[in-house]
Order: sequence, then structure tokens, then C-alpha cells
Amino acid sequence: MSKALLIVVLVLFGALSAYTLMHYGGLLTWLAFYTRDPASWQIFADLIIAMCLLLVFIKRDAEATGRPFWPWAIFSITCGSFGPLLYFITRKKSA
Repeated sequence: MSKALLIVVLVLFGALSAYTLMHYGGLLTWLAFYTRDPASWQIFADLIIAMCLLLVFIKRDAEATGRPFWPWAIFSITCGSFGPLLYFITRKKSA
């Protein structure tokens, strides 16, 4: 995937995240959205599953390319999609 496209996605997602946090008045209020009803729980569970799948791919890729995995895992778990996006943006092409 093109790094330029990933950068555009990162910038747009960052803007959307900033807008959402301002709209909800902060991180805790925003996180409360995911505990209000079963539909929200399902969305949150889906995001967790997707992140776990991404982390498995990142772990395998990091081992194959000699990059550290745990800093990326911790960043991804705490900052969501920003972690994988930055991982792929900073990834060097393999020979």
C-alpha cells in the first residue's frame, strides 16, 4: 500500500479523532459511549478483534524485518489505529 495514502488516512483519521474527542468533551466521556448498549458493545468487540488480528500481523512482520514488536503493540493498544498506521508508514520495503 502506498505510504502517501497511509499518511492521508492517518491525517484524516487524526482530524476525525480530534473532532470526536472535542464533541464528547474528552476521552472518558467518549469511552462511555462503548458501554451504553449491546450494539455499542458489539462495535467495541469488533474493534478489539480487528486490533488483535493486526497485532498478530505486526508481530510476524516485525520479527521478519528485525523491528521491535512491543513498543508498537503498546502504542497500538493505547492509541488504537494510530499504531498500525504509523507502523506501516515507517516500514521499510523488504528486498
